[in-house]
Amino acid sequence: MLIERSIQVSWPLRVHFTRGVFQAANGLLQEVLASPTGGRPARVFVVTDESLAQAQPSLVESIGTYFESRTASLALTAPPFVLEGGERVKNSYFHVSEIHSRLDRHHLDRHSYVVGVGGGALLDVVGLAAATAHRGLRLVRIPTTTLSQADSGVGVKNGINAFGKKNFIGTFAPPFAVINDFDLLASLPPRHKRAGYVEAVKVALIRDAEFFRWIESQAEALAAFDPPAMQRLIQRCAELHLDHIAGSGDPFEFGSARPLDFGHWSAHKLEQLSEYRLQHGEAVAIGLALDVLYSRQQGWLSSDEAERILALLEKLGFTLYADELIHQTQQGQWRVLEGLEEFREHIGGELTLTMLKGIGRGFEVHEMNPDFIKIAVQELQKRAELR
Repeated sequence: MLIERSIQVSWPLRVHFTRGVFQAANGLLQEVLASPTGGRPARVFVVTDESLAQAQPSLVESIGTYFESRTASLALTAPPFVLEGGERVKNSYFHVSEIHSRLDRHHLDRHSYVVGVGGGALLDVVGLAAATAHRGLRLVRIPTTTLSQADSGVGVKNGINAFGKKNFIGTFAPPFAVINDFDLLASLPPRHKRAGYVEAVKVALIRDAEFFRWIESQAEALAAFDPPAMQRLIQRCAELHLDHIAGSGDPFEFGSARPLDFGHWSAHKLEQLSEYRLQHGEAVAIGLALDVLYSRQQGWLSSDEAERILALLEKLGFTLYADELIHQTQQGQWRVLEGLEEFREHIGGELTLTMLKGIGRGFEVHEMNPDFIKIAVQELQKRAELR
């Protein structure tokens, strides 16, 4: 006997763009958090990135003031909880439990909101906590880095690292809304401002040749962190990511393909091997360069296009080689190659990787030749020595 029904769930994924989200005159957050009950104020718990709070000392006070001026419609259940950011926060379930304990203590329910204000790592932790408390509270992300505003903050994944593997524990849980506030990028150091550029290059390479040409034309302005250029890059990158999530037919990755992780099979391994000395964007830049050279070696990508891609990444300020690429086990095996199996295992099924047949033209392969990967690594090493 079999009883079968088809279940369809519609998820509106909203990404707002604004400035001064916590300024008194800005009503966007209040509109987003409008109480679904229509009566009592919407109950809200806020988690803020510690490094952001230190870089912008008035931020926590501004958040409190914003809610105090709107008590008729919003209820801040506790002062903002300041939590460390960066990849280290994802290396322990303890921080998820910290948030859980506060959600319980302040009696938030499934009609309440959890607002995460910070970079991608913090948003991953906050998102996992929100998705698992009461089986799902309403999550509002306010990303504060170029990487999270352009890429990770607008996606549907949350996760933490475990067992030496990136994002081993996590959920698919679309946020209730995302609010990108460009003013929150102002205090970022250059390393963090630059990080999100690589995800824009990535999505342009597999989806949009015109966007790639635009990035090339704006490389000097982007390298100088020109605000209008940065804003345009973030908006288009976020749009392309949402288009893929909404239109790919596989938003929760039930299949074995993950095109938006082009260049990531090695990047995730490099982050781990460097003990996260390499930040995500830096590791992805190396991963892109590696797969670009591999695509060229296989005859899929022209030499001219490969050079354009590598040159653009370098103009944007990325280094395309790290010694972790040649780390070996005691048996003499290159450890970066372990990333292939870890990537396959993380997705499941057959190994499926995105490579390039041209700028703006990604396609799938199901195997990589380790000897050619090593040749690509050696080429990157020589290129770095000549710079």
